[in-house]
Amino acid sequence: MERLPKIGLPIILLVIALIVVVAKSAVVIDSGHAGVLYRSLGDGVVTDKPALGEGFNLVAPWNKVIEFEVRQQSKSYRMDVLSVNGLEIKVDATVWFEPDPSSLGKLLQEKGIDYVERILTPAMSAAAREVVGRYTPEQLYSSKRDVIQKEILDETSKGVEGQYININRILVKDVTLPPTIKEAIERKLKQEQESLEYEFRLSKAEKEAQRQRIEAEGKAAANRILSASLTDKILTEKGIQATLELSKSPNSKVIVVGGGESGGLPIILGNN
Repeated sequence: MERLPKIGLPIILLVIALIVVVAKSAVVIDSGHAGVLYRSLGDGVVTDKPALGEGFNLVAPWNKVIEFEVRQQSKSYRMDVLSVNGLEIKVDATVWFEPDPSSLGKLLQEKGIDYVERILTPAMSAAAREVVGRYTPEQLYSSKRDVIQKEILDETSKGVEGQYININRILVKDVTLPPTIKEAIERKLKQEQESLEYEFRLSKAEKEAQRQRIEAEGKAAANRILSASLTDKILTEKGIQATLELSKSPNSKVIVVGGGESGGLPIILGNN
């Protein structure tokens, strides 16, 4: 019984030491993150093994774990660049990216934990300068927005190629021109729109005039054909037929037949 306290104390100390070691060795990786192991007493950053996944992980207490967010992230930029004619343009763009999860060790070792500022930001700025420098302010303001967006994506992807970063998408949200240039472009676009509207009205009026000419020519042709077919005998026959129809009416009337060689057309009088 006297030996129990002497035996119990080392056991208690051993349990405490074990708890401390486990606490120091336990690493919990957050959702959407991965951990790169750094061996303090070994070769440093581990690049030949997969990164530690989400959840509970055990590592030696003298080693460290550096976490990276591996889900898709976004970063917005407002860049001052020059157009093809040397005018200063402001471009607002957002890039969606993610680190290559299979190369986190190399990313940490070669680029560092702040790889976004070291690699992505310079690549994005260089791509914007390269692409915007190909176009005039008029093209940047109007019809080339989608083309510019795709070209910046292509150039940025080239800039980070082999740098363990995946570029998923780039959105050009706004292109801001100097106020005087913007006003000049807007006036030009308005004048072009008014010119197109005037041309449309002229075209519409010309088509309406052409329609009326065709309609008038058709009526004139019909009248010529009708006049050519209406002889005196035909007119007399039509008049007689009409007279016969009217004579069948119960109302009292006087029918006067014209004289002359052709006899003329009948005249109806006293139709009460």
